[in-house]
Amino acid sequence: MNKFELIENKIFSSDKLKHQLAIWRFQDKKIVFTNGVFDLLHLGHIDYLSKAKDEGDILIVGVNTDDSTRRLDKGKNRPITDQHSRSIILASLLFVDAVVLFDEDTPYELIKQIQPNVLVKGSDYKAEDIVGYDIVNAKAGKIVTIDFWEGYSTTAIEERIKG
Repeated sequence: MNKFELIENKIFSSDKLKHQLAIWRFQDKKIVFTNGVFDLLHLGHIDYLSKAKDEGDILIVGVNTDDSTRRLDKGKNRPITDQHSRSIILASLLFVDAVVLFDEDTPYELIKQIQPNVLVKGSDYKAEDIVGYDIVNAKAGKIVTIDFWEGYSTTAIEERIKG
């Protein structure tokens, strides 16, 4: 198996993820979940995902599909990078254990399926406003918010490129 195949094996369908979750739970792994578009991966994303991984054993990253990204109204040219490319790039990170696409407007159903021990989002959210808070809180899980790096965002990069 080549390195690229190893990376692709970290990209999960919903069914494949169910099976892998059962293995991780049997191994008593602490599951961390976060989500986002992750268009034009940058240093702020790397720091955020690395800190998210520090919260447990397994980091699962939910990624908005191209269609759900467009519905988020991030701009007429977004996403810049297609969902397959974004998934491959995220899966290539050592501290990301699983990547799963979701097409809904929020990752609520995915969080319900995963039942993470830890739910992570950026500090621009109040814990109780984070999608999935009720699910994680009901099972005495942990909600973590992580500060963003000032000046690092896909929108800021896009503006610099436009000049």
